[in-house]
Amino acid sequence: MTQGTGPTGRFAEPAYALVRFFAGALYACHGAGKLFGAFGGHVADKPLMMAAGVIEFGGGVLIALGLLTSWAAFIASGQMAVAYFRAHAPNGFWPIENKGELAVVYCFLFLFVAASGGGRYSLDAMFRKGRRT
Repeated sequence: MTQGTGPTGRFAEPAYALVRFFAGALYACHGAGKLFGAFGGHVADKPLMMAAGVIEFGGGVLIALGLLTSWAAFIASGQMAVAYFRAHAPNGFWPIENKGELAVVYCFLFLFVAASGGGRYSLDAMFRKGRRT
């Protein structure tokens, strides 16, 4: 990730790590609700919802930790696109109308993370550094 310009540019990497961590952790919570009934969720009984729970929980943990980040985020982005078009788009055209804003935000945030990778503060970076020494 490149350094931003302006007075906050030096905080770009730590800020990216925080955004990646919290987005991944919150996404994992959605999966935990589908898989384990955690956080007021209901255990999924349909195969497609169970698969979504696995992607959300596993992908969220990987994204939060910055491990296999690009792959996990790319799959999570695709899963959120599918979720939007299957669950939200039939209820209206606009995300604000069909209550799909979170799915759209996750989709594009994870697409950005997939393109950017784990960043400096990730397990990916730590393992990459360990291989070089």
